[in-house]
Amino acid sequence: MLPNRMQLDRQTEDHLKRLKSQTGLTPNVTARIAFFRSVESDFLYKNEIKKLDGTLVLDKVTWLGDTASITELVLKMKYPKFDSRDLMKAWAAHVEDGIAALRNHKSLLSFAAAL
Repeated sequence: MLPNRMQLDRQTEDHLKRLKSQTGLTPNVTARIAFFRSVESDFLYKNEIKKLDGTLVLDKVTWLGDTASITELVLKMKYPKFDSRDLMKAWAAHVEDGIAALRNHKSLLSFAAAL
């Protein structure tokens, strides 16, 4: 399904790193929350050309943790014709969409209150 090594675009990665410095939540945990917020909001990735140029290249297990199986199943349900590379781009687009509502929190308390 998803490739073993995954990355995001630079802007989304910067938002995740900024959130880590302000809230203490690691980028992989914040990315998981952002992904599911995006899925809940009915965001649909339209297979646009998007350059995933971030420097934080992590393995699938680190990015997704215990949510790996459900994340892959959700992606396969929403995008049944996508190959693994396109699924990674869809995942990255969902993280980017979900982080938009979370990126401006200055503390863990305000971040948690937004959930």
